[in-house]
Amino acid sequence: MKDRLARVFDALPRPLDPVRSIKLKLAMLMLAAGGAGGLIFIIGIGWIPWNTATIAVIVALVTSQVLAHGMTSPLRDMTAAARAMARGDYTQRIRATSRDEVGQLASAFNQMSAELAAADRQRRELIANVSHELRTPITAMQGILENIVDGVADPDPVTLQAALAQTERLGRLVTELLDLSRIDAGVVPLNREEFKVAELFAEVIAEAEVAGVASGREVDYVTRLEPQITAIGDRARLHQVITNLVDNAARHSPPGGTVTLTGHTDVFGLTLEVLDEGPGIARELRERVFERFTRGERTTDGGTGLGLAIAHWVVQLHGGTIAVVEPPLGGPPGCRIRVVLPN
Repeated sequence: MKDRLARVFDALPRPLDPVRSIKLKLAMLMLAAGGAGGLIFIIGIGWIPWNTATIAVIVALVTSQVLAHGMTSPLRDMTAAARAMARGDYTQRIRATSRDEVGQLASAFNQMSAELAAADRQRRELIANVSHELRTPITAMQGILENIVDGVADPDPVTLQAALAQTERLGRLVTELLDLSRIDAGVVPLNREEFKVAELFAEVIAEAEVAGVASGREVDYVTRLEPQITAIGDRARLHQVITNLVDNAARHSPPGGTVTLTGHTDVFGLTLEVLDEGPGIARELRERVFERFTRGERTTDGGTGLGLAIAHWVVQLHGGTIAVVEPPLGGPPGCRIRVVLPN
């Protein structure tokens, strides 16, 4: 019964909601209540002094209750919502129609609840995704080792290479998770310096060629750079960005395909691009590929789904942008990722 009455009162209009100050609300409340009581005395209901005083007090109380409705109910709602949040329920929202301090507090409370709900959902998804990503290489290595122990497979170079590949995948995942944790914690300082982009590209391509021979993903690499083009930023972090982009391009390109690295400067800053000859990325997925554990339409290419997320964070730390753009007209469909760093 009490809850039903509370819901009925909550549904009533709140006449003082447009007032921005709770102090002004209280003043208006006192003035209105006193005025209503004084009006009763003037009219002189009943013509009997004690009846007149009693009725005046009753009218004043009713007037104050009508006008004060909604002034304190958000506080009660926030108390109940806070208790629900302590139990893990972030769905409670407060009616924030008032324009005073209490209404602003209710709006801030609703925003906090929404952000906590999003953070809790991301935390659950992160735990689920990390568990899945860790289980995959561990299960593969366990199967290989069990086959060797049971005599089903011989510890020949091919079998050991498969086990090594899974170990490298596991190590890469752990390293990327540590990088993300440092970025989220804001403890990733940038050691800015000026360096030549051609030298950076050469190092990344040399590492990619070695990795391609070891994994059997051999592709050709082509660079197109303006002469003596330089960049200003954290060389190690930008090396990580280009390495992730080139690794994705090599994994998505067909055998014998070409990965093209380009760079030029303009009024917007330094523009770096990596283009592959793979199937490309659908338009509706081009923004989501930079989210954690998102790997587009290919889920069995050996990636962890963290490389582009790390690249996105590093580019943002440099004040730049990264995006999937349309491939050149007349060329293969491929994926073309553009990084723009400010001058």
